[in-house]
Amino acid sequence: MAGEPQFDRTDLRLLAEIQQHGRATNAELAARVNLSPSACLRRVQRLESEGVIAGYGARLEPRQIGLGLQAFVRVQLEKHDQHAIGVFADSVLEWDEVVACHALTGDMDYLLHIYVRDLEHFSSFLLDKLLNAAGVADVNSSFVLRTVKDFRALPLSQLE
Repeated sequence: MAGEPQFDRTDLRLLAEIQQHGRATNAELAARVNLSPSACLRRVQRLESEGVIAGYGARLEPRQIGLGLQAFVRVQLEKHDQHAIGVFADSVLEWDEVVACHALTGDMDYLLHIYVRDLEHFSSFLLDKLLNAAGVADVNSSFVLRTVKDFRALPLSQLE
């Protein structure tokens, strides 16, 4: 397809290594993908400048920092005009409890991924923030009992 980014095998191996080992030095990355350090650095810089590598960060263990409850909340809006959508999106951006928000197809409009301390914190979030947000017609919440898979790396093998 025209306009799709093109990656060679070395780019894909480099991206996989960066997803797995984001703190690796350039020399370590270069050795893992069989490049010289200078060639590796040029590729990483190109991938960064093209926006393929969007950033770097640490993954924190939620329970270790006191965020013991995780929920997915489906939200339906009363109206679907640009203003209503914009107001809702602006509200979501202000809520620290929401770590991801996705617009959906189907009977619900948005899926919010929420981390909170406990059920009391969730109740406060729901009653004081979400249900008070302009334009929210309905919400449906599900709590995470157990996480089966939480690997955030993208599936690069599909691109080969």
